[in-house]
Amino acid sequence: MRTEGNWQTGWTIFYWGWWISWSPFVGIFIARISKGRTLREFVLNVFVVPALVTFVWLAVFGGTGLHMEINNTAEIADVVNTDVALSLHTVLEHLPFSTVTVALGTLLVIVFFVTSSDSGSLVVDMITSGGHPNPHTSQRIFWAFSEGAVACVLLYSGGLKALQTASIITGFPIVILLLVGCYGLVKAFRVDAAVEGVPSKTDLVAGYDSNATSEISDKNPQSA
Repeated sequence: MRTEGNWQTGWTIFYWGWWISWSPFVGIFIARISKGRTLREFVLNVFVVPALVTFVWLAVFGGTGLHMEINNTAEIADVVNTDVALSLHTVLEHLPFSTVTVALGTLLVIVFFVTSSDSGSLVVDMITSGGHPNPHTSQRIFWAFSEGAVACVLLYSGGLKALQTASIITGFPIVILLLVGCYGLVKAFRVDAAVEGVPSKTDLVAGYDSNATSEISDKNPQSA
């Protein structure tokens, strides 16, 4: 077990840089699929629920790994020092139904990378297409292969360390843009709150129901 704090510091900064560099892609993608949602629903589904799921995941599997290491059930620390990517599979191999859980864990990792690449490629394609909401699929495939090629080059040239360094370097200038974006978001909220006549969600739903009822009545005049 390590006694110094270099590991925690290095990985914390890496994850900060990682998510900051991903924020333009994730932000645009989530905004695209969240159209029509309220801010309360957005915060609940984007911030609260993922945080709780991550907390449970890390508590269960992280706690299991620590328990195995402390009780000498498995050499988790040695595996992490050798290749951190194998730590999850090592933990699962010492649990019941290891064949099934290892397969599911591998499938989960694949789905994560595929969906992340697809959403990132979609956003990059939208940006390079001048903001087109539905760019051509062939362009998205091109950007997906380009992103994969860059990641492979970084991993091959310097391993995970090179990928971490690239994420931190990329994320630093985006912090400035994020701060500007946060200011713009707060300003937009204040402008909307100051405008009279902005309907609430209840009013919108009530208006939609009344419009739908009137449309049905217009289509069926005999029912009246």
